[in-house]
Amino acid sequence: MASRSKQSPGPAADPAAVPHVRVAVIGSGFGGLGAGVRLRRAGITDFVILERAASVGGTWRDNSYPGCACDVPSHLYSFSFAPNPEWPRSFSGQPDIRAYLEKVTDTFGLRPHLRFGAEVTEARWEEGPARWRLTTAAGTWTADAVVSAAGPLADPQIPGIPGLADFPGRVFHSSRWDHDYDLTGKRVAVIGTGASAAQIIPAIQPKVGRLTVFQRTPAWVMPRRDREITGPEKWLHGALPPTGALRRGALFALRELQVDAFVRRPGLLRLVQRIAERHIARGVKDPQLRARLTPDYRIGCKRILLSNTYYPALAASNAEVVPGGLAEVRGSTLVGADGSEHEADAIVLGTGFHVTDMPIAQRVFGVGGRCLAEEWKDGMEALRGSTVHGFPNLFFVIGPNTGLGNSSMILMIESQLNYLVDALGALDSVGATAMQPTARAQRHWNLELQQKMSRTVWTTGGCTSWYLDDGGRNTVLWPGSTTAFRRATRRVDLGEYELIKRTAPVAEGVPA
Repeated sequence: MASRSKQSPGPAADPAAVPHVRVAVIGSGFGGLGAGVRLRRAGITDFVILERAASVGGTWRDNSYPGCACDVPSHLYSFSFAPNPEWPRSFSGQPDIRAYLEKVTDTFGLRPHLRFGAEVTEARWEEGPARWRLTTAAGTWTADAVVSAAGPLADPQIPGIPGLADFPGRVFHSSRWDHDYDLTGKRVAVIGTGASAAQIIPAIQPKVGRLTVFQRTPAWVMPRRDREITGPEKWLHGALPPTGALRRGALFALRELQVDAFVRRPGLLRLVQRIAERHIARGVKDPQLRARLTPDYRIGCKRILLSNTYYPALAASNAEVVPGGLAEVRGSTLVGADGSEHEADAIVLGTGFHVTDMPIAQRVFGVGGRCLAEEWKDGMEALRGSTVHGFPNLFFVIGPNTGLGNSSMILMIESQLNYLVDALGALDSVGATAMQPTARAQRHWNLELQQKMSRTVWTTGGCTSWYLDDGGRNTVLWPGSTTAFRRATRRVDLGEYELIKRTAPVAEGVPA
């Protein structure tokens, strides 16, 4: 499974000479870069990583808003094969995480495989030659297999608020921050109170003239146990790598122990909720504001936020929380759902992403020209979060029902990459060209998954969250431990798959 030849800068100038690769990876965030490393370690060097932007990093490149940081401990939010003894804080910020991904790119020799400015506009399965044809902004490639690592936090969700398009001031989404616009002294409205907003609000509150926060539903917020990693700690982890592995293992074990409360016994979260209630009481003295910020659903039903500064920022004299969200925009006047009116110079949209309706699905066409978005119109579904019936040799990283509510997504990513490499090896061992899950195996997997989901806090907690699709199904989260997912994706079971062989001759593509 060695590379066909040396890499060239991109597609050949002759449009008829389309470059061909063994694997085409879409996206260069944690998932895409991890795929590249895992492929190389398996001896597969004939691949490209197609990235729509001009640099790597994915969501950690796009989200550069003030205060942006991870809510998973640094030593767990990194690849197991690329430990970083130099993390500056226990919860590191966006610049440090992005720098880590750049370092991974260089350390593992991924630069020659990267193609920037190559947004995939269409990926179409060709049945005769049994391969994918990918059309991008930088040209066309064909590939034996495609890894979709576009990620669920890639495309911002812009709400359809009446009058928003005619707002005379600045409007930008949290993941498309306008760094040229100075918020100092301005009247700023933040729409949403999710994870991004909870970081943005404390970061901008001291400098803005007036801060108006439109809150549809309050979130549970826990204290953030963040601190600077000391010099001796860094030295120890660098000089004695097993100490870093021990630290990572302890963080991992603690989060695995929490899983049962989320997925089987939500009642165990009562103690956690009491801690969150005390956190509100300490940060917000005004009883009316405190009541407004206290959720009426069980903690864990929506994403739990971590912050020591969120409540004090909302309680500040220049801040106001409008319940019910934003209903309408009339010029520079923002009308809340409660009928109140507020003037604003800028609007920051902390309104999340297309998670249950991933836009990449609109661009993927499988057997018979079937669009993946059409296949998923009643809800996303995959076998083991990785493969989809009717879309041979298409492998997802962070696919349906692989998200986590309490731990590091890197653990799930690495499990899916192991599954990918095992699948490619299985194809070689049996002499097949491609594989797709049987409809029966995929359906059986998802029926069992949704049965487990029915007793989780995300289903029983009494909230409506971005984990749920339009039909009310949770197609985002994994209802189990990361250990259980690792077991489920350790090996490809060929009994769950239909194997496909090439039925038409293929002209050898030019090197990619």
